[in-house]
Amino acid sequence: MEVDVISLFEPECGAREMQLVSAVLKSARWGDGPMVESFERAFAGWAGRKHAVAVGSGTLGTWIALRALGIGPGDEVICTAHTWHQVAQAITLAGATPVFSDINYWTGSLSPEKAALKITPKTRAMLAGNTNGHPAAWEPLRALAQAHGLVLIEDSTESFGSRYKGQAVGTFGDVSVFDFSAPSALCTGEGGMLVTDDDDLVHELRYLRQRRLTDRSSVSVGSRVPLQAGMSELTAALGLAQLAGLDERLDARKQVVAWYHDNMQSFEGVKPPYIGEGVDEVHWMLYVVHLGKRFSGSARAQMIDDLLSCGIETAAYSHPLHQQFYYMNAGDAIGRQRGVLIDTDRIGDRALALPLHTLLDEEQVQYIIKTLKDTATNVGAGAAIY
Repeated sequence: MEVDVISLFEPECGAREMQLVSAVLKSARWGDGPMVESFERAFAGWAGRKHAVAVGSGTLGTWIALRALGIGPGDEVICTAHTWHQVAQAITLAGATPVFSDINYWTGSLSPEKAALKITPKTRAMLAGNTNGHPAAWEPLRALAQAHGLVLIEDSTESFGSRYKGQAVGTFGDVSVFDFSAPSALCTGEGGMLVTDDDDLVHELRYLRQRRLTDRSSVSVGSRVPLQAGMSELTAALGLAQLAGLDERLDARKQVVAWYHDNMQSFEGVKPPYIGEGVDEVHWMLYVVHLGKRFSGSARAQMIDDLLSCGIETAAYSHPLHQQFYYMNAGDAIGRQRGVLIDTDRIGDRALALPLHTLLDEEQVQYIIKTLKDTATNVGAGAAIY
């Protein structure tokens, strides 16, 4: 008998999405058209940045940004191995070397103190993200970047709407990256956006993104080889519709998080979600719990299977990049096995992502927590969740 499953994430689709996508389908322009330009203008306004450049994905966007900044072979970029989206893999695609630095255990984001220890004469940039919605420590990260003349790239994929010291995420990087694949709060299935205030940089980003119809008569179009990494009109239509309802969706997700907080009190000794110094607001991407020290990676995998058999989709929050086959076998400067990034390993083994989306109701959240408690007791012999 097939069991109905509470999905980890479900995108909202309403009349606005249907209307805008239908308008594109009825038009003669399915690519490189006015919907992309409208989405870029609207997103730049929402993000509080001067420019926005729509791209095929966050990974492609970061690759383009690195190329535009002249970062490639022989250069090092400091980043974390702890991430949901594989945005940091763009460093490898650009030919540069990712230098994995450990995280702040509580925020899950790049630790400025630990990143400082990784800086060498080859370091050109730092790529830091707002992990699962919690803003990174942008003030010390910016100070570190300025002190060493480094580019600061911000990955805001997981953190739509979060705020740090009065500023929205996406405003802290020299260039900031958003990805719109699931489980993003703004979901188009694929696609991403680069935002910046730099007039010179945005010109290069657009040039390297794709060869456009308007470039056909350009005498300089062949001076550098662009990627064909633009966004379709259909994706932009979805994005524009999703953006129009984003603030309302973020508020609705807060209610789901409140239900989680209330019901998590049934676990003895559970710590409330950490909110770091200077953080004004956090919009979590998923509801993530940290299993206790008695849980191993294999125990978490068993819990994921048990929860799925009860109709609840969950996932390991992160599969750290430094533990993935390519990076473990790419040489000492890139890959690291267990024990080097201590806090990354701890969270990587025991972070469990629970469903978070606006289609959840309070009864479903109660069921998720009750089932999680039963599963944790069975697998962990009564071990604490946090």
